[in-house]
Amino acid sequence: MKIGILQTGHSPDEVRGDLGDYSDMFASILGGHGFDFVTFNVVDGEFPDGPETADGWLITGSRHGAYEDHPWIPKLEALIRAIRDAGKPLIGVCFGHQIIAQALGGRVEKFSGGWAVGPTAYDFDGETLILNAWHQDQVTALPEGARVLASNDFCANAAVAYGDTILTLQAHPEYDARMLSALITYRAPGVVPADQIAQARDNLDTPLDATRFADRMAAFLKKDRMR
Repeated sequence: MKIGILQTGHSPDEVRGDLGDYSDMFASILGGHGFDFVTFNVVDGEFPDGPETADGWLITGSRHGAYEDHPWIPKLEALIRAIRDAGKPLIGVCFGHQIIAQALGGRVEKFSGGWAVGPTAYDFDGETLILNAWHQDQVTALPEGARVLASNDFCANAAVAYGDTILTLQAHPEYDARMLSALITYRAPGVVPADQIAQARDNLDTPLDATRFADRMAAFLKKDRMR
């Protein structure tokens, strides 16, 4: 099964050689499930010909806001709607979670409550999963027909499903402790409050449920669907 990764941002220059880019991180956590991956750097204007280019799709995180004025964002929104209309499975993570909601009629905003950084617990219908978070923006209004799958006190719309083909998540299952440490070091200063930076650094060794959620992602992509 070929998975098209729509890369909407890049990992910090300082660690990309060691840790890889965002697309590499997803290929790593989804390894062992029989997928082949092809990456399109949509943040740099590189787009696939259309939904049929891959069997399933995944949209990465980004340092950009879904509401920002970039020429690639409307084009990505149109592609999201085309993937939905084609019935292809689509997963969005962080920015991907947000841009899918926006493309389908929801609203994304810079959250007045501030940042979520580091290991964070999410309630998936009574099951608690701990995943790394790195965001201030949130989906504050859902598109019609969206179903909330997970939340916590800080993020009401932490995981969302749209029909049988779209799954989105605000947290970052692809971020391990090394990647979170890199973000804290190279992108947090002057942006994230100092007390949150310190707390996130103290919690870097918290056990995560990233593998469990990656297995869910793989099962979602491979699920048999009526066409």
